[in-house]
Amino acid sequence: LKNSSSKTLRYKAILVGRDADDFSLPKGNTVTIAPKRQMSINVEFTSRFLCPAEAVLLLISKSVGGIDGVTLTFSLKSEVKHIDPAGILKCKSPCYEL
Repeated sequence: LKNSSSKTLRYKAILVGRDADDFSLPKGNTVTIAPKRQMSINVEFTSRFLCPAEAVLLLISKSVGGIDGVTLTFSLKSEVKHIDPAGILKCKSPCYEL
């Protein structure tokens, strides 16, 4: 994100959509961009299923010193390319008992 103005911009970040619970913003849901600066926002994804997940990231402007930015919208889509097992559990049990 880039702030080309001479005023600070502040946004409230909201994740919405079918799989929004699988996405998160590790640094919280408030984004502040200093004047004439740029920054990156990290979005984390926690995979629960093999199918792709989708959500929308909304950045809604909050007024700071009388200046408002535009609302920004980003489409988030996951893709699982590799899976490591969390662990292996061995157990022994009879298949049938009277």
